[in-house]
Amino acid sequence: MTVTAKEILAGDVRAAARLMRDLDDEIPAAVRVLKSLYRHTGRAYILGVTGAPGSGKSTLVNRITSLLRKRGKTVGIVAIDPTSPYTGGAILGDRIRMQQHALDEGVFIRSLATRGHLGGLSRSTLDIVNVMDAMGKDVILIETVGVGQDEVEIVKVAHTNIVVVVPGLGDDIQAIKAGILEIADIFVVNKADREGADKTRREIETMISMGEYGEGEWKPPVLPTVAATDTGTAELLVEVERHREYAFREPHIARYRREKARVELLEILKTRLIEKAVSDLESHGLLEPLLADLARKRKDPYSISEKVVDHSFALRLLGGRDNPPKKKRY
Repeated sequence: MTVTAKEILAGDVRAAARLMRDLDDEIPAAVRVLKSLYRHTGRAYILGVTGAPGSGKSTLVNRITSLLRKRGKTVGIVAIDPTSPYTGGAILGDRIRMQQHALDEGVFIRSLATRGHLGGLSRSTLDIVNVMDAMGKDVILIETVGVGQDEVEIVKVAHTNIVVVVPGLGDDIQAIKAGILEIADIFVVNKADREGADKTRREIETMISMGEYGEGEWKPPVLPTVAATDTGTAELLVEVERHREYAFREPHIARYRREKARVELLEILKTRLIEKAVSDLESHGLLEPLLADLARKRKDPYSISEKVVDHSFALRLLGGRDNPPKKKRY
């Protein structure tokens, strides 16, 4: 059954679920619907939650969602889990911690597998966010996969980024390295009832004060929470709202929109160009021979990539030389 843009704009949950599934499976018809929805996006507030595995991201997202619902806000949640390199499957266990919202019509939860995509997000994350945005969700929460220091892709997507750290798991020094530090708009020291929480908080505050971190005059606050008991989450939401007001001012919001547009376009281009290049190689019967030559070290991947990029690779490889074969005259 084909999903229509009209159904999505009307907030039809079943239609949205089907469209998201088809987008994740790269169904062409779903992309056509997304094209017509795009001009209806840009209204939702996007909040990213990232951090190491076991830091309590899912529980924190669950608590934030409850507070937002009490304020009458509709919420979309994109929860991303790692994909098995062997089976291609994913546990998608974040939804277990959010069962209390499963029957809430004001909350839409979508779990995604990374499918090998790096940076903490899934390949289809932006598409799913755009569908939730077009549905009319007030706030969209993105919980990243939890992979560590390289999990910085969320900064390109969210208006506000929360970085969650915990004491006692060896994350103190890791979390305050430059890559993860620079993406944080707000730091949360979760499980703050554990020993060493104050030390973790002081270390992060010291690093913030020593470096040119943050955006403009915004300096990331460092907040203690115990998400399991809902301690500190109300104070966290106050800081989230404060950053939202800051982020939506000019020139910050204009810069964010340009950067998000850039990311969307480049991500789509990368996917399409790679698919086109691989398809061309396969259609000419070149992919497997090239892989065999690479495995035997007869060719190098750099030279092959250069030929692929210049759009005349098929002719050159088929001709077996650097210059394409001459066309016959008839």
